[in-house]
Amino acid sequence: MRPMLQKAMEEAFAGESMAHMKYMIFSDIAKKEGFPNVARLFEATAYAELVHATNHAKTLDIPKDTSGNLQTGMNGENFEVDEMYPAYKALAELYGDKKADKSIVYALEAEKIHAQYYQDAKAKVDAKQDISDEKIYVCPVCGYTHIGTPPDDKCPVCNIPKEKYEIF
Repeated sequence: MRPMLQKAMEEAFAGESMAHMKYMIFSDIAKKEGFPNVARLFEATAYAELVHATNHAKTLDIPKDTSGNLQTGMNGENFEVDEMYPAYKALAELYGDKKADKSIVYALEAEKIHAQYYQDAKAKVDAKQDISDEKIYVCPVCGYTHIGTPPDDKCPVCNIPKEKYEIF
């Protein structure tokens, strides 16, 4: 693919991905505000944006086999932990933006865990094994993620009760 088209497709993929997430967030807000049909409209449009993003990702040869996808995920998580979020945290501190700093710290702490889980999963997949079927718990406030029974009564990052975790 020519460089200019590659850049355009990467931007299209990023835009469609962001639209998908925005519309899912908007759907949750509409549900909470008592507009279930508006929420459904946002969900349907979010799905369409996911289709677009998936098509663009395929064009860019982003998806690979599971091992390759885990490596890509691990690389992304490590980039966020090692470079992106430390730089963003420095900016938030420089500008004294406590709300941005808190959001960044939450993400940074969760990304560290995600990278390790991807690394562990990749080792299993490369050995032709699946990971365990233990429940996966995710904090809905900060994104802290834990496989198996959570170790504490509260989230170790943001302190909400573990009963509020989403379970996968």
